[in-house]
Amino acid sequence: MLKSPLIAASLAALIAPGAAMAAGGGSSTAPKPTETTTTCENGQVWDKDAQACVNPQSGALSPEELIEAVRELAYAGQYENARKVLAAMPDQTAPGVQTYLGFTARKMGDMAAGMAHYEAALAQDPSDLLARSYMGQALVEMGDSVGAYKQLLAIRDHGGTGTWAEASLRGAIETGTGYSY
Repeated sequence: MLKSPLIAASLAALIAPGAAMAAGGGSSTAPKPTETTTTCENGQVWDKDAQACVNPQSGALSPEELIEAVRELAYAGQYENARKVLAAMPDQTAPGVQTYLGFTARKMGDMAAGMAHYEAALAQDPSDLLARSYMGQALVEMGDSVGAYKQLLAIRDHGGTGTWAEASLRGAIETGTGYSY
């Protein structure tokens, strides 16, 4: 929540509401439920080829398929299952993995771990728009509107104007709440 009406008014004027959401720093729409969230249990992921739930560590799924499963599970609020799938990612230090580890940690109530993961992602890739957006949303949740606004500016500086990452962080700053995907 913004602490001062003056800060809120200043940010609202600078944020320029109305920019369109577009895919680019994350999808602009929520993931559609698949068998991963409707049928599979305990962190398993639906394998379209096998037409069955599989362990994410099985090697049957590509990193891209795994990260889509993580996104779907996280959106569904299945943070523990999302973390089980993240554990199967071949490069645990990859910015995308660190970003989603941060997101799930934050949503599970561990803000410090979430911020550490976002920082690790950004240390490797300062232009990671999704990590910046989620970090900014975390800062909003912690009452740091100035820090959140700095992340918004960094998103724009890295070419993220008009992306979902920018729009969702802008919305979080305006409303005082973050997004779930």
